[in-house]
Amino acid sequence: MFRGLLERDLLITRKQLPGVMAQVLMQPLLMLLVFGKVLGALGYTPPGYPRLLLPGLIALNAFFAATQNASFPLAMEFTTRTIENRLRAPVTLPWIVAERIVAASARGIITAVLMAPLGALLLGGLDWPLSGLPPALFFTVAGALTGGAVGVTIGSLVSPARIGITFSLVMPPLLFTGSAQFPFPELTAVPWFRALCSLNPMTYVSEGLRGALTPEISHLPGWTCVGGLVAAALIFLPASLWSFKRRAIV
Repeated sequence: MFRGLLERDLLITRKQLPGVMAQVLMQPLLMLLVFGKVLGALGYTPPGYPRLLLPGLIALNAFFAATQNASFPLAMEFTTRTIENRLRAPVTLPWIVAERIVAASARGIITAVLMAPLGALLLGGLDWPLSGLPPALFFTVAGALTGGAVGVTIGSLVSPARIGITFSLVMPPLLFTGSAQFPFPELTAVPWFRALCSLNPMTYVSEGLRGALTPEISHLPGWTCVGGLVAAALIFLPASLWSFKRRAIV
């Protein structure tokens, strides 16, 4: 039954893919254009900054697309009670939560992978090492799964009437403390901001991708990034199950 639920959600994803891509890719592409090209041409960013920025934007897509595509539909399903169709399925609650996380993470992975050729087109090519592609794929998938767990937690706790304002209050801080626009190790001059960034799971996705794709740029060790994502999973996977169960069983 888990497979049936997942196939249904993936079919919906395929049908909605153009809209999802337009919605999710717009902001990262504009950031890459403005910060990577325009400000560089004007001399406000150093040479090579687009190489630093692109892995962070891939991480942003993996994490935020999964978060968004888990939270908004789930909040709506709880309000309209269409969630009852899933609850009647012959499968336990943990499997329903796992399916929602996997389905949402699929959208995050797709949009993150698409960011690479679009970035190459915008920047005029990429010279990433082939040896870095497997770990980059690992951090993309791990980041999307983490984002999906965060999204299920938010979608289970927040009503549709408040989900918009919740995202407007929560997502910008997560976006700008996720080390997408800067290397985390270079934040030693701003220790309070470094501490905030260390609490953001997306930081470990950005740094993991940066270490895999642009190893010459300052980055956290891979094992630290894996540890950070494991810690996030240990927090948000139980939180997503608890919040979903609390909302579903009334």
